[in-house]
Amino acid sequence: MKVAIGCDHGAFEYKQILMKELKSWGHEVKDFGTFTQESCDYSDFAAAVGKAVASGEYDRGIVMCGTGIGVSISANKIKGVRCALCSETTSARLTREHNDANVLAMGQRIIGEELMKDIAKIWLDTPFSNGERHVRRIAKVAALEKE
Repeated sequence: MKVAIGCDHGAFEYKQILMKELKSWGHEVKDFGTFTQESCDYSDFAAAVGKAVASGEYDRGIVMCGTGIGVSISANKIKGVRCALCSETTSARLTREHNDANVLAMGQRIIGEELMKDIAKIWLDTPFSNGERHVRRIAKVAALEKE
């Protein structure tokens, strides 16, 4: 799977760790920044990842900041992105099964390193259910983007 990843300075350490994991799991990974721990704006990197996923260039995206909140809000401003902020594994599984989330947000200051890896693994490995009610609900969410 092709995975786009990005973060601000608040999650730089986790991004470096997660990129190694993603590659070891067999994913193709592109780093959309940040490339240093210098203070920067989360929205720039969340937007870049969101646009890469929404365009179809990448299958999924992962965005991170200190809490995951700023990047999730930013990524969800991109038409076609369904970004879910997850801090535990059940939500990671269900947002894929029920919401077909295409971008995952996490916060380095909120979760531990091993939990971050577990959330990402479950989220990447879980397919969308294609359940009729879930397809209908996602179509309604997509319709909101046209208003």
